[in-house]
Amino acid sequence: MKMTRLILTLAALLLSGALHAAESGTALKSDDLKAEPFRDAKTVATLTSGDKVDILNKDGGWLQVNSAKGKGWVRMLSIRKGDAHKGSGDTSGLLGLASGRAGTGKVVATTGIRGLNEEELKSAKFNGEELKRAESYASSKPEAAKFAASGKLAARPFDYLAAPE
Repeated sequence: MKMTRLILTLAALLLSGALHAAESGTALKSDDLKAEPFRDAKTVATLTSGDKVDILNKDGGWLQVNSAKGKGWVRMLSIRKGDAHKGSGDTSGLLGLASGRAGTGKVVATTGIRGLNEEELKSAKFNGEELKRAESYASSKPEAAKFAASGKLAARPFDYLAAPE
């Protein structure tokens, strides 16, 4: 019985992350190290490409890291977990996507992340008032056409969603 309790306790600690060591990573590009996981938070340091970090936590699109330059939050797409590929110098793939550039060097997309963490998802509850509020912003096709005409906007055809039943 004591052995079973010990095994269950150790398993619970491992699953909770209490015994989990920080994961290592490498900065893929220069980026600000922020005091909080927000774009407008105070900058505490600047990571440069190749800086080694220990990943401590994750919140949405942000990683909390500890580096030789300090502890703080950095955008997830600026860090490669594990060791960077040595000597490749290749910034295509995920870094190219994160920068919003394609192989042609022309901007074709931007990347933005607004993630919900596990606690926010678990505590989410239905809110009928917010649903009504969101639905109140919908407009009919004739209303949209009238608004566009008043602003001298050019028509761009696309399929509307089917009306809810």
